[in-house]
Amino acid sequence: MTYKTYKILCALVLLFAPCSLFRCLAQEEDGIDIVDYTLELPEGMQMQEIDSLLLDWQTRNFLAFDESCETTGENPEFDPQTYAHRLSRLPNVIDMPYNNVVQKYINLYSGRLRGSVAVLLGASNFYNPIFEEALESYQIPLELRYLPVIESALNPTAVSRAGAVGLWQFMIGTGKQYGLEVTSLIDERRDPIKASYAAARYLRDLYDIFGDWTLAIASYNCGPNNITKAIKRAGGATDYWTIYPYLPAETRGYVPAFIAANYIMNYYCDHNICPVNTKLPMGTDTIQVCRNVRMERIAELCGISGEELRALNPQYRTTLIPGDAHACTLRMPTAAINAFIEAGDSVYVPLAEVQVPTEVPDVEQPKKRGRGGRGGSTVTVRKGDTLGNIARKHGTTIAKLKRLNGIRGDNIFAGQKIRVK
Repeated sequence: MTYKTYKILCALVLLFAPCSLFRCLAQEEDGIDIVDYTLELPEGMQMQEIDSLLLDWQTRNFLAFDESCETTGENPEFDPQTYAHRLSRLPNVIDMPYNNVVQKYINLYSGRLRGSVAVLLGASNFYNPIFEEALESYQIPLELRYLPVIESALNPTAVSRAGAVGLWQFMIGTGKQYGLEVTSLIDERRDPIKASYAAARYLRDLYDIFGDWTLAIASYNCGPNNITKAIKRAGGATDYWTIYPYLPAETRGYVPAFIAANYIMNYYCDHNICPVNTKLPMGTDTIQVCRNVRMERIAELCGISGEELRALNPQYRTTLIPGDAHACTLRMPTAAINAFIEAGDSVYVPLAEVQVPTEVPDVEQPKKRGRGGRGGSTVTVRKGDTLGNIARKHGTTIAKLKRLNGIRGDNIFAGQKIRVK
């Protein structure tokens, strides 16, 4: 993407930046008594998340504004029957009725957020195949692939005000419950593939609880306990639109926003929205890393930029891939993987380079040279050793150790011979 194109994208989003709140009048439509309340834009579709998506490495490198798209840019208006008919034509399992609240969100996406929708349409080409494969593996409706649109604006590193993370916005507790590792070094909520399978499993479990996909979606937003409370307050009714007045305010807008997202992601052409062109990335593959390794070292040896490496592996919170703890997945272009394999042990770094040991490890006793030697005791570096603790052990300095051994930086590795005198 050229700088000019990037500026156009940013200008589009800024031009159509949404107001944060919208008022909805009390009325009765399609049998739904909607009381006066504040209709809030889903957090994932708010400006800061769209900004983050625009700054994402994949967006900047593989999305480009379609300057050949011929459209007036006008957003035509249609009668309610047209919107209702279009929703009914979607090949969906989940019921998507039309009403005044859904219309409010359709107006939002096709109006103020149309520039953002153009970018999301392009980004969906990256992620929809991943979402669909995960959803299909649990035999649940494929229209749920549009849930991350309102959850995260398709940003794998999105973080909500409440601390939910990733494309599917998992909280730590729920993420761990569904097998996502979250530590100081790894956050698999950011992993598009693993998080998608966890989300599919979670949605299936929610459906098993309520037997209704609309309630499962609402429960994904506010938790099953809140849905159960609303059902009780509604006299045992299990229809979303019947329990609607008893739901948390955010959830009252969540399902209509999801329905509207399905509408706009399918009928964007009818609203003169030009999707951003997508150039799919080169083929990638994964390799299992069973030792600690730094991304900087991988980038240096494998001919891949550090930014690309981070973008392809957003689950790692630092540049360290902690393979010593357990096998870690590393995603790279195929050519880079071949270079990684060819580099062999030269890629890896010991744990000593990434954390300070809590106690001085046992160091091999110096091996002294014969009487005629001109000094020069050596030690063999063991796992957990650092230049600092070796220097303290032998009454010398780090600077002297570096000078004696021609070491640049602080990197040493297990098995290395170090002169201490």
